[in-house]
Amino acid sequence: MPHADIAGVEATPRTRLRWWTELPLILLVYACYSAGRLLARGDVSHAVDHGLAILDIEKALHLNAEHPLNRLFTREPWLGVPADFWYASLHYVVTPALLVWLFRSRTVHYRAARTWLMTSTFIGLIGFTLLPTCPPRLLDASHGFVDTMAHYSSYGWWGGEASAPRGLGGMTNQYAAMPSLHVGWALWCGVMLWRYGGTRLAKAAAVAYPLITTIVVMGTANHYFLDAAAGAAVMGVGLLLAPVVMRTADRARSRFGARTVPVATAGTASRGTLATASDSTVPAEAAEPVPVGSADAPSSIVSGGCQTSAGERIPRQRESRFGSGAEPSASPQDAGDGAPAPAR
Repeated sequence: MPHADIAGVEATPRTRLRWWTELPLILLVYACYSAGRLLARGDVSHAVDHGLAILDIEKALHLNAEHPLNRLFTREPWLGVPADFWYASLHYVVTPALLVWLFRSRTVHYRAARTWLMTSTFIGLIGFTLLPTCPPRLLDASHGFVDTMAHYSSYGWWGGEASAPRGLGGMTNQYAAMPSLHVGWALWCGVMLWRYGGTRLAKAAAVAYPLITTIVVMGTANHYFLDAAAGAAVMGVGLLLAPVVMRTADRARSRFGARTVPVATAGTASRGTLATASDSTVPAEAAEPVPVGSADAPSSIVSGGCQTSAGERIPRQRESRFGSGAEPSASPQDAGDGAPAPAR
């Protein structure tokens, strides 16, 4: 698996990320995820047809991991109940916890990792919208699946409608099954733990967490095997697209976020500084000096260290009568009208 710099893109943010800007962004993405699930309810008959089509494809491919796992979880409460808790909670706990850990301890990799996760999530929303799918637990009982969430509902906070708390099942889209973002997010967590955990225990958890999650989503009859495979594929596509998303965000920030200052000309530059194309200014002393009296130096009026542009007359100002490297000599003072005063 590539380094979490994501396909060679520099992960170090150009500006320091702040939690008060990251948290609203993550909440916005999760709100879009939840809203997308609700908006993509689709027609129930089409969702059922899609679910049966997936079963037919798996049968043709001789894939049938869902039935034996579901029967095992239904028959053995010591497996089924923990699996239901796993499905109902860890998806919403482990992923945010790892995001916070990356933000605090692996800051240089955080932006790339966060972009990968969010890009993949939006791809998953497209899948929910285009392909509403009835999960195995909602198919007719003749297909041999038992909804373990409903079967063991007395053990937890959930009811018979997915993993939502009792009474809130209507707020979920139970046909948002393809792809399985439970598996996709678990795979992301596994990669982060493997790359940045640093201990053998972290690497063991990196392998176990996505593997157990895949078994759980099938054993609880919430997803087909192809849903899980699609969840992993979505994360792969998100990994490839994340560098593009980061570069696009950087270009947009440069174009719309940065202030622009026009370059000042010689006649309009502020006294003592030279304007540049950026927000900063460069002291005039830092610019390359032009010798007085050279071909490139315009004639000027000097008085008390103040130099003005050529041709400009300021009342009661001394007029320069010296060339390059010469000291100014005493000169008569103006009378204020631009004509020399009479000699005294």
